[in-house]
Amino acid sequence: MKYKVQPSGIVRELREDDFLVSKTNLKGIITYCNRIFIEFSLYNESELLGSQHNIIRHPDMPRGVFQLLWDTISKKQEFFGYIKNMSKDGGAYWVFANVTASVDDNDNIIGYYSVRRKPKENGIKITSELYKEMIKIEKKAGTKDAIAASTEFLNTILSKKGMSYEEYILSL
Repeated sequence: MKYKVQPSGIVRELREDDFLVSKTNLKGIITYCNRIFIEFSLYNESELLGSQHNIIRHPDMPRGVFQLLWDTISKKQEFFGYIKNMSKDGGAYWVFANVTASVDDNDNIIGYYSVRRKPKENGIKITSELYKEMIKIEKKAGTKDAIAASTEFLNTILSKKGMSYEEYILSL
């Protein structure tokens, strides 16, 4: 089921000991979510299970970041990132995400596992400004070229800093 949710301006903050956990299949369909994830998303478990994980995607998140996430985890590498999510009521909540591939006994990817926790304020400030620029670039480039344009912008910034995305995010 697809919900039409618009940002409301409400912002929620995770507590220090909160861990939002979810598992998905290979297509990003939620197969497990813990009670803290349910609490912050404001969806009930039955609405989340079987839904695309992007049910909580906030429109302030650039598509280029999610492309990087998928590129990273599909290679069985860990992804770390600051992510702005959106609750069922349109409220926002920032997380520091760690996403990894789940593998079977033969090392085949069978799904993905994500643990999110309270992000650092400085990280939110810096990444929100970066994401605003990426969104502008995506809008200017148009739907067809949006991801490539914002990814190129991000890679240029990282190159100037002499850092990988992971190094940059973990340095915040």
